[in-house]
Amino acid sequence: MKFKQLLLRVLGASVLTIGLTGCTQVDAGNLGVVTKWGEIQEAALPEGIHFRMPVQTNIINISMRVQRMEASATASSKDLQVVSTRIVLNYRLDPTELVKIFREIGTRLAVEHTIIDPALQESLKQATAQFTAEELITRRQQVKETLAESIRVTLAKSDVLVTELSITDFQFDSQYQQAVEAKQVAEQRALTATNDLARIKVEAEQVEARALGEAKAMLAKAEAEAKAQELLRRTITSEIVFLRAVEKWDGRQPNVVGEGGAILDLGMIKKAAAR
Repeated sequence: MKFKQLLLRVLGASVLTIGLTGCTQVDAGNLGVVTKWGEIQEAALPEGIHFRMPVQTNIINISMRVQRMEASATASSKDLQVVSTRIVLNYRLDPTELVKIFREIGTRLAVEHTIIDPALQESLKQATAQFTAEELITRRQQVKETLAESIRVTLAKSDVLVTELSITDFQFDSQYQQAVEAKQVAEQRALTATNDLARIKVEAEQVEARALGEAKAMLAKAEAEAKAQELLRRTITSEIVFLRAVEKWDGRQPNVVGEGGAILDLGMIKKAAAR
């Protein structure tokens, strides 16, 4: 009886051990590649808990999420300037071809080293050679689109899907960088000089216009005064002169008189005005 109970306990413990060791998990965002006695099976397992035969079967988790990879390469531009380019690539493996990828290449890290990095290096060099050093800066978006399309086509052949590509930096050799900076300084100075010349021209034109306006105003005033004097000369009469003299006289004799003791003679004024 005791032997039978012991045997049942051993069998129960064995079944429990086999059940626990025979369960495995495919993590969220992953697919599980199944190998049986080292042979890769055709179907990958989805997320969740799966039963496997211990020792005989192995399940390898491979991420299906978007991965980020950085790369840099040094190449020559169209005008033979040495350019170092750094990019960031977002990619993911084609889930429908995961078993094929694992069989032919290996894990995701193997894919990066074997497929993606060489493709990035080659595409960077090809794209860089299509533009001059200056165009790499001024036509950055077009450079990015050219590079992204080249990498997308190349990696698609190996079932790697590109989701995004960014150019993070362009670095030129020190001599070219100094030449670019000197050109920028010269252009800025030329622009400043042009702006100063335009400003001086405008200011001179303003001064000229102001002087011309003042001269025209003075001429108009002088012409108006001359016309007024002419009109006055034509219309003045002896009676008007006499009247103005009377209006100005305060009724007092002058304190100083000339030779002969003459005093103010309104009659003489009238006669003088009539001449």
